[in-house]
Amino acid sequence: MSSTERDAEFEAPVDLAGRDAEFQGPVDLVVRARRALVDGAFRSVAVAVRGGRVVAVSGFDAAVDAAREVVLADDEVLLPGLVDTHVHVNEPGRTEWEGFASATRAAAAGGVTTILDMPLNSVPATLDPAALDVKRAAAQGSCFVDVGFWGGAVPGNAGELAPLHEAGVFGVKCFLLDSGVEEFPALDAAGLEEALTELARFDGLLLAHAEDADEIAAAANAGGPRFADFVDSRPPRAEALAVRAVAEAAARTGARAHVVHLSSAAGLAEVAAAKAAGTRLTVETCPHYLALDAGHVPDGATPFKCCPPIRDRAEQDALWRGLLDGTIDCVVSDHSPCTAELKLLEAGDFGAAWGGIASLQIGLPVVWTAARERGVPLETVVGWMSAATADLAGFGDRGRIAAGCVADFAVFAPEEEWTVAAQALQHKNKVTPYDGRTLTGAVRGTWRRGELLDLAADPVGELLTAPVRVAG
Repeated sequence: MSSTERDAEFEAPVDLAGRDAEFQGPVDLVVRARRALVDGAFRSVAVAVRGGRVVAVSGFDAAVDAAREVVLADDEVLLPGLVDTHVHVNEPGRTEWEGFASATRAAAAGGVTTILDMPLNSVPATLDPAALDVKRAAAQGSCFVDVGFWGGAVPGNAGELAPLHEAGVFGVKCFLLDSGVEEFPALDAAGLEEALTELARFDGLLLAHAEDADEIAAAANAGGPRFADFVDSRPPRAEALAVRAVAEAAARTGARAHVVHLSSAAGLAEVAAAKAAGTRLTVETCPHYLALDAGHVPDGATPFKCCPPIRDRAEQDALWRGLLDGTIDCVVSDHSPCTAELKLLEAGDFGAAWGGIASLQIGLPVVWTAARERGVPLETVVGWMSAATADLAGFGDRGRIAAGCVADFAVFAPEEEWTVAAQALQHKNKVTPYDGRTLTGAVRGTWRRGELLDLAADPVGELLTAPVRVAG
């Protein structure tokens, strides 16, 4: 796209039909941006905010009676606040790995204004309403951004899935193989069917870590420092078989299912087939699968360990194609930190080290840096990490800049280059595979409900409850 064409796109008029009535009278804030992501395209706009919500989106020079006015710099773009639906906070129980204060501070620093917390690796795991109450009590008053919660599906708790739903979880997650923590065991085929049958009664959502336990057991090796050996221990066929099992069970039961952290072309093919058949299946992938490849992971570099593993460039290319053709629905961090000791940084043993990548703060620049090299526009990238993730969670008023939506924004400088310094990141344990990596695109500010977040001030985030869905 030429600069003239890009300028014309940024200056495209905004359709204000039906919004003028709401725009009458004074507002709390107007944000003027030469480039703001509105209705899927960059436009030159003035965004009016009242009571923490957007009340109108008008042309850049529109007259607005506002108590405050903010004008973005010419090298900045206004984005909707990102929604990250896959974050392991680990508090309570393993708060030394990560906690609500540190995780949500990292989110805020990275333009993420809403996160959904996974039901593990906290203790207790979020397997019933009582455990959800414990989790919410731990989070109360500690969050810099808004936080919702997933529940869990494990053997024997099918009777808790409806009560969890009624208590406000956004869905439940299961593992189809060992999760790595004893308090969150895996579902077998019968357990998967039972959970999906129960969830179908009230149109609940099942998230599945999809790797086949038998295939993983057959591929096991002695571990050690060779990254290639670790990759071989988690073959793409294991992912494909598990995705197929989830899709077939979802089709039989009529339930909604979502595959987390897709990593392979083989798994992608199973997703595409299921979607073509009309199965209610969605899928996500993660920044590390899109930006890192096995050929550039040093032996012994355990900060790169995650499950499924980072694969080769051909697998990565397939994931990008899947995103661009709509087979993959969204991009999330799968922020899963632990203590440095559990990463076995000195021993470098991929078999024994804890698997999980910390990237909550830097997900947008990581994906954008990789996208620019492939000619993928910023508006497409942001859509995968805001509107698409908001839709997965059922948020109709987040992930977009539009009248009626919460006034959550990220101010982003898409051309700014900077180098990641792990010690400067906000998450608790300063370990990340991106340490020392040069990225393009920097978050310069994050707004929650029309207020610029101050990480040195008291936390202002709220705990979210999912609306109860009714099947049919």
